[in-house]
Amino acid sequence: MSNLGAILKNPDEIYPLLKLKKAMKEAEKQIPKEFHWGFCYSMLHKVSRSFALVIQQLDTQLRNAVCVFYLVLRALDTVEDDTSVPTEVKVPILIAFHQHIYDRDWHFSCGTKHYKVLMDEFHHVSTAFLELDRGYQEAIEDITKRMGAGMAKFICKEVETVDDYDEYCHYVAGLVGLGLSKLFHNSGLEDLASDSLSNSMGLFLQKTNIIRDYLEDINEIPKSRMFWPREIWSKYVDKLEDLKYEENSEKAVQCLNDMVTNGLLHVEDCLTYMSALRDHSTFRFCAIPQIMSIGTLALCHNNIQVFRGVVKMRRGLTAIVIDQTNSMADVYGAFFDFACMLKAKVVKTDPNATKMLSRIEAIQKVCRDSGTLNKRKLYIVKGKPGLTPAVVFVIFIILAIIMSRISSNRQNNY
Repeated sequence: MSNLGAILKNPDEIYPLLKLKKAMKEAEKQIPKEFHWGFCYSMLHKVSRSFALVIQQLDTQLRNAVCVFYLVLRALDTVEDDTSVPTEVKVPILIAFHQHIYDRDWHFSCGTKHYKVLMDEFHHVSTAFLELDRGYQEAIEDITKRMGAGMAKFICKEVETVDDYDEYCHYVAGLVGLGLSKLFHNSGLEDLASDSLSNSMGLFLQKTNIIRDYLEDINEIPKSRMFWPREIWSKYVDKLEDLKYEENSEKAVQCLNDMVTNGLLHVEDCLTYMSALRDHSTFRFCAIPQIMSIGTLALCHNNIQVFRGVVKMRRGLTAIVIDQTNSMADVYGAFFDFACMLKAKVVKTDPNATKMLSRIEAIQKVCRDSGTLNKRKLYIVKGKPGLTPAVVFVIFIILAIIMSRISSNRQNNY
């Protein structure tokens, strides 16, 4: 759907979109003046603008720690992802990365675009890291060490079983959940969450990304590594790449639904984790990505477009999630509504239908049992609003402003 079409069909998303745009501009203006911190926060906006927004809403000390943590792990991930780096070079760097973060002079050139800048100028991240309180440093070092070792292990290991899949996701995302829980605890804002719940928070996000990014990853040149477990996809096709071919559409969707069902196994843990958070900014930091994840899985489920193009939540709905996620009632409501969306897409002839319905009903039960559903905001499952003359007028005013700015920018470029 085009941006204009999305606006016309969902006029209630205009105001949240404008608020989001303004909030992002304000966040960019708040970049610290110290050069190394300025580099960290400007780089954060370049590699993840929406994530940068929720990070900058955190308490000051925690904000700095999470910013550095994110960039350290993003750098580690850049080393792992760069297929041009030989394995014999890559593995020692991954294993020793937790030591490099203490070296103000260390850098390693790899990656592309913003990620290459991050790696070339990594000494700025190290300088910021060395200014953090010792408790934050120890938590970041510990997770970086464990993650680097896990990534090195899977450089030489294929994801064969579902257990392998869970183990890989633990190393690259579950450990992020554990690290964030330690940072939250060190800040004094939160109790220390269990490793199991923290791990699930990471696995749910990572599995969603792996599912959504199938086509981008399979088509990448040079070929990137794939993390759909053979134990699942081999039930449907002989080779993982066969899922993208037209003649295998039915099997591809069935395999996709199997993967989505597996991803939903972590939802109850995620809801339990979020319900224990006390600080409002920490809560929003955790809750917004989780709602985005269940929303993305709802869009991907039973959707052949996962194998044809990009499937993601429209920007307007994302803006509403960011704007209106302020309490566990909002979270339970969003999860319940997206579970309803999932349920409506289940096809009884699908071999995963029974398992999927069981998962959905378990999620819906947790949300109902919370006793908060009557307080939820109906921004996901809702009636289609009519376009009143006033709404149409506002839309055209906004579009006129946008077109005027585009025209002005073009003239300035010439």
